[in-house]
Amino acid sequence: MIAVYISLSISIVFISFIVGMVITAVVQKTDFYKKTLSNLNFLESEKLNTLIGVGAVRWLVRNTFFKIFNPNIKIPRGANSADLRRIRDEMTKAEIGHLSAFLFVTLFMIMKIFQQEYTFAVVILAVNVLMNLCPSLLQQQNKRRLDGVISRMTKILRSKT
Repeated sequence: MIAVYISLSISIVFISFIVGMVITAVVQKTDFYKKTLSNLNFLESEKLNTLIGVGAVRWLVRNTFFKIFNPNIKIPRGANSADLRRIRDEMTKAEIGHLSAFLFVTLFMIMKIFQQEYTFAVVILAVNVLMNLCPSLLQQQNKRRLDGVISRMTKILRSKT
């Protein structure tokens, strides 16, 4: 029965990716997205990120077929600050898409709790954390690192003028 729960949970999560992309496409044109969501950072602790499994997700994204899913988040050699800001925007889209997807799947988990299908709810939660929350946290972590690079690059450019 657990195998069925896992496969159904993975199916729900893959559907949630589409829901997340649609929500991101709608929301990204708003001021709320530009001012609030693009600077969202709700888990700054590197220890907590590690405990949740963000490092494992980073490894999976780098070393498996998952790396083909978002080719817009690659930093080319010789990237300038405009390139880095564009990549940061792509990271934000991916992050918000995964967060929206996480919330969507959470509704299924809550439904299963009300139906007293607790094992299924726990499996949905585990798959959802692995496939939506951790990638979103990974994007936040990468954005923090990229913001540091952009900041240093901007300081260097200012000092040259």
